[in-house]
Amino acid sequence: MLTTAFVPGSPNWVDLGTPDINVAMTFYGGLFGWQFGSAGPDAGGYGFFTSGGRTVAGGMELRDSPAPAAWTVYFRSDDVDATARAVRGAQGAVLTGPDDVMDKGRMAIFADPMGASFGVWRPGTLTGLDVAGEAGALCWVELHTTDVAGAAGFYHSALGWETSSVSFPGGAYTSVNPAGAGEAAMFGGLVGSADDPAEGGTHWLPYFAVTDVDAVTGRARERGGSVHLGPVDVEGVGRMARLADPHGARFAVLRPEPPRS
Repeated sequence: MLTTAFVPGSPNWVDLGTPDINVAMTFYGGLFGWQFGSAGPDAGGYGFFTSGGRTVAGGMELRDSPAPAAWTVYFRSDDVDATARAVRGAQGAVLTGPDDVMDKGRMAIFADPMGASFGVWRPGTLTGLDVAGEAGALCWVELHTTDVAGAAGFYHSALGWETSSVSFPGGAYTSVNPAGAGEAAMFGGLVGSADDPAEGGTHWLPYFAVTDVDAVTGRARERGGSVHLGPVDVEGVGRMARLADPHGARFAVLRPEPPRS
């Protein structure tokens, strides 16, 4: 699971692009108890979702944009420009940047060869999320892709990731961890979307930890969201559900299974 020990290659930020930030504030506030506040007059409408005064995500209204509502996952890079070159060399695409974000850091948005978009963030005064792996915060990330082997090769070249195979009752799962950190530092996985019709297509899916998956799923329905999968129990992992907010941005919730003694 994630921690805030953000080593290069690990997820250190997540944000929501949405056509109506007020709807998002109401929806995610009802699910997780989040609050939303502006990042300031120079931030172009960007702001922060917080829980207990700690930043758990970013958010921005997509004004006059045809882009669909979506969550974007960012990974730490200590050299965004070098990562951009590595992405191009691995047949990915640079969609935005690299750009400095005031004194907060430097970022870019990319797409992998299968079309999944993701970002990288080099910390400045903003290191990353204030909290991870706790209730109401990011705890896992998952790539749903049409080519698991191709994705593993791409992200190894672009971000240095290592992969390992984890066996579950339903089959094998490809987990990922930062370069040299070992399997104990796993933060996400790669899933073949052809084997998972509920999450078809190619995209990154953020997971947020919760204490009661069924209650959160019920509140999502009540507030205009939709349920793509679950709630279901996954042996050795916990109870989870895949959801979408009222504008279609996809995310998942997970109550992790307690570690075995």
